[in-house]
Amino acid sequence: MSNSGKDMGEREPALVQSVDRAITILKLLARAEMGVTEIAAELGVHKSTASRLVYTLQARGLVEQHGERGRFSIGMGMLQFAGTVAGQLDIVQVGNPVCEELAERLGETVNVALLDATDTINVSQALGTSAVAAQNWIGQRTPSHATASGKVLLAFIPPGELDGLFVGDLASYTARTITDPQKLRDALKEVAEDGYATCFEELEPGLHSIAVPVFGPGQDVIAAISASGPAYRLSKKRIPEVVEELRQGARDLAGRMAYVSR
Repeated sequence: MSNSGKDMGEREPALVQSVDRAITILKLLARAEMGVTEIAAELGVHKSTASRLVYTLQARGLVEQHGERGRFSIGMGMLQFAGTVAGQLDIVQVGNPVCEELAERLGETVNVALLDATDTINVSQALGTSAVAAQNWIGQRTPSHATASGKVLLAFIPPGELDGLFVGDLASYTARTITDPQKLRDALKEVAEDGYATCFEELEPGLHSIAVPVFGPGQDVIAAISASGPAYRLSKKRIPEVVEELRQGARDLAGRMAYVSR
């Protein structure tokens, strides 16, 4: 009997060897420039195997070679990943105080969220003064088509990218969830025109939310900021008030992001 404390159904998934080796190469090159022979020795593989891995990474711009037969180093393509991670960390860092200030003024739960394919990920949250109990959404994935933040983020991506995200009927969470892709596209056009999105009991019965975009350099949408609360309190009558507060918060967040990025 195993002493690992895990049964057969709880074993860790097996590593994909080629992926594991490619990641190891990136870690090696992050420390110092290396030739294929050195990389092969570090990996404990034949030189031809190391060559295939290195040249695949090179084709993707993740590593680069110095000279025709020179050594390899981390490529410029890695900056894209580094920049994305740094930007997300900045949003978390400056998003928390913005959420707290908005939550105090609105009395509702405020979140900052980012888009990840068809999901929305909440990265900052503050509970409003009126909240008795609320779910912690930080780090949680929510379906973009059924949330106000998700609709905002989807409304400002290129149409071609949107077409590739939703094929067939969408998942239903309540009787009010938009499940038809064309109806979602029509709703997103309105969101882009209005500059805000609403979600009235589309994810959970009794839950309302309102969201606006956070614009970065070049007017790209870098995040969404939302307020959510029970339907009886966050009513449709409050839309103008909440949207104005959220827009002020979005401008504040964008300004703080620009400051952090300097």
